[in-house]
Amino acid sequence: MNTTFRYQWLAACVAVWMFAAPWLAQAADAPNPIETARRIDQLLAKEVGVGESAAGRCADEIYLRRVYLDLVGQTPSVEDILIFTLDPDPNKRQAVVERLLEDGDYGRNWARYWRDVVFSRRTEDRAFLAAPATTEWLTEQFNSHVSWDQIATELITAEGDVREVGSTGLIMAQAGMPEDTVSEISRIFLGIQIQCAQCHDHPTDQWKRQQFHELAAFFPRVAVRPKNEGEQRSFEVYATDFAPRFRRPAGNNRFRGTLEHRMPDLNDPTSAGEVIRPVFFVSGERLEFGTPDADRRGTLAKWLTSADNPWFAKAYVNRIWAELVGEGFYEPVDDIGPERECTAPDTMDALAAAFTDSGYDCQWLFQTIMATEAYQRESRSRRSPTETPFQANVAQRLRADQLFDALVNALELPRGLIDGAGARVGGPGGAYGVRAGARQVFSQAFGYDPSERREEISGTVQQTLAVMNSPFINGAINAGVTTSLGRLISQQDDDRTIVIELYLRTLSRQPSDDELATCVEYVRQGDDRREAFEDVLWSLINSTEFLHRR
Repeated sequence: MNTTFRYQWLAACVAVWMFAAPWLAQAADAPNPIETARRIDQLLAKEVGVGESAAGRCADEIYLRRVYLDLVGQTPSVEDILIFTLDPDPNKRQAVVERLLEDGDYGRNWARYWRDVVFSRRTEDRAFLAAPATTEWLTEQFNSHVSWDQIATELITAEGDVREVGSTGLIMAQAGMPEDTVSEISRIFLGIQIQCAQCHDHPTDQWKRQQFHELAAFFPRVAVRPKNEGEQRSFEVYATDFAPRFRRPAGNNRFRGTLEHRMPDLNDPTSAGEVIRPVFFVSGERLEFGTPDADRRGTLAKWLTSADNPWFAKAYVNRIWAELVGEGFYEPVDDIGPERECTAPDTMDALAAAFTDSGYDCQWLFQTIMATEAYQRESRSRRSPTETPFQANVAQRLRADQLFDALVNALELPRGLIDGAGARVGGPGGAYGVRAGARQVFSQAFGYDPSERREEISGTVQQTLAVMNSPFINGAINAGVTTSLGRLISQQDDDRTIVIELYLRTLSRQPSDDELATCVEYVRQGDDRREAFEDVLWSLINSTEFLHRR
């Protein structure tokens, strides 16, 4: 499509598009996200002193790329950018948020995020057998507007084949070991790192060793065992309420559960240890010895997700705020606890309480945070410890899946080809028969644990080489007649128009006057026009701006 005609056509479509975005229906008793956002901005300004040093609102182009990456994990199309920037509606930012929350890629993006949270701290690589099913299950949960407490409950109480039942992912990631499983449940759903109390009282928190093992006592009857049916190897999360006739030797995996949990005797490691009763360390609520597994895990999920337990809402709110604004109220995001310092406690409490009142509605929280001025400010580099917090949004390095999809969009690659079967994961022989397409191979180089502090995540030589040497990237950058770049050059004689198009595809914005002049001059000085544009495109997808969400 001719670029001039494209602008005219898009301008004509703006009036129609303004009314096309669906609006999410809020529960009758849910707090209004816009009003809540204003209150959060006011509380934040009062607590941390947001003033003249705060960054202004980001430009529409920057905002659109930011919100697309945050919600659906990919960059907007050129048409999306031009429609949004031409739209005069003052409420267009809220409208695009609500529209993207109804997009199927919203669920998939956040399913991949939580998949990385769960599997980044797996006990062994066999856990990856559960990753595809877990991703698909989480995608369905988020796209079906399932509340966070329901999702947490399913993960805590799951049973079944790990290849088929996606909710088994968290337990499979910890090989069914009670101590490791409850450590992750506490870390992920409460933001409390109680695992530090497994062998001794917590060195920096109030939690005692007794409390850790009382939490583990909710899970002794759960186990992970091999499941071999036909040629496909799998594992099964299951529970037993009957004493096993025999017990396999201890190892990396438990094949049978035990009826009760025992706390090891540190003075006599050879002894069986004290039998421990299930007690929820946050509230002190307890169950009797002999309680069946379903009641143990179901009751734990009920107590953990209760509105009376403030840490459940705080853990989720703090993590999502940190992902969207770039800095959490607590850092790192999975270590909040009662002894941890909160940057803005009143603001944090207000947002967590409103999230609870919403019924733990995940979409509601995204709407609310994205309506705040804190989210919509221009981005800056991560602040120093002495600088005032939340004066600007903070640039975030893209997660592997976000970066991969940004490349797919920028280079206009066919998704079916890219996501198809490719190299095996886990070495020459593959990990248990799991095959990976270009996305998975790419993720091995660019993946990171989303719970880590962002300042601790940096680029590597492996990542640079992955982009430089990747066959699918190099093939797409080539300006041959079959590639997107080649077709663009063939259809357009104006070098300026091509440069603008490449900037919109990659950085979701138009180039500055200096950038435009530099690129055009480079092309005109070169001996080969096609090779010159290949260099321009290669430099754009390798730029710091492309690798980050700002």
